[in-house]
Amino acid sequence: MARPNPTLRRRQLAAKLKELRLARGLTLDEVGERLMVSAGKLSRLENAQRGIMLRDVRDLCAIYDVSASETESLMSLAREARQPGLRQQLGDLGDQAAYPYVELEASASKITEFQCCFLPGLLQTPDYARALIRGMLPHIQEHVLNSRVEARMKRRELLRQEEPPQYWTLIDEAALHRVVGSPEVMGEQLRGIIKTAELPNIVVQVIPFSVGAYMGLDNSFAFLEIPDPQTSAVVFIEGLETMEYLEKPSDLKPYREALGHLHAAALHPRESVELVKKISRERFPI
Repeated sequence: MARPNPTLRRRQLAAKLKELRLARGLTLDEVGERLMVSAGKLSRLENAQRGIMLRDVRDLCAIYDVSASETESLMSLAREARQPGLRQQLGDLGDQAAYPYVELEASASKITEFQCCFLPGLLQTPDYARALIRGMLPHIQEHVLNSRVEARMKRRELLRQEEPPQYWTLIDEAALHRVVGSPEVMGEQLRGIIKTAELPNIVVQVIPFSVGAYMGLDNSFAFLEIPDPQTSAVVFIEGLETMEYLEKPSDLKPYREALGHLHAAALHPRESVELVKKISRERFPI
């Protein structure tokens, strides 16, 4: 999965256009009137919630009195943002909201993921992923299921690429005991985690049952840090029917706090791997 990607380019473009508008002291309503679009549409463009036409980029550059060279730079950014990206590689995932996360994940320099109910996607084996998705979505079409499993395996390649992101995962002990698929599938899955944890860019921490209740227990999420000064960090939350992206500093603050509590509650990485080995040996032996 090549980096950077169209989703990141769109976010960079959106941030730059907002910066230009604010530098000119213009409101969304004022720009919308001159561009003959609604302030709501402009707001969505500036928040990267929708794509932008090349014509709109050109017209905005004219309104903001941008130089010819900078206009061409922004137009190039817009062209890259319109490329199909990973969508063609991954096939039909059954939900359009799934693609932006995969692309953002591929651009992140650091990914911190907390899972309280099941094992993280970047650590899943094919059999575990298939059984998990089938269990959570019993009516999923077979071709969509296959695409999702294949996409999950392609995502795993991130951890072993030439310049991999730092991946730090925090897992509630319950996820290590829950039998997904079969005992055989779980055994293979836990042994896979033990092997993956040997990579230098990966840290696995387990929050043991003995901790009891803790901050974040009811809210699995991923915290992605993007190596671009114009692009904020992103918190991704996946629900039964929704996928939510949080970017505002006020929205990110409680998740930064939660990560601090989670790191403190979890076992040391070495102790965490030993616990995974113990559960694998006692509950899911070869």
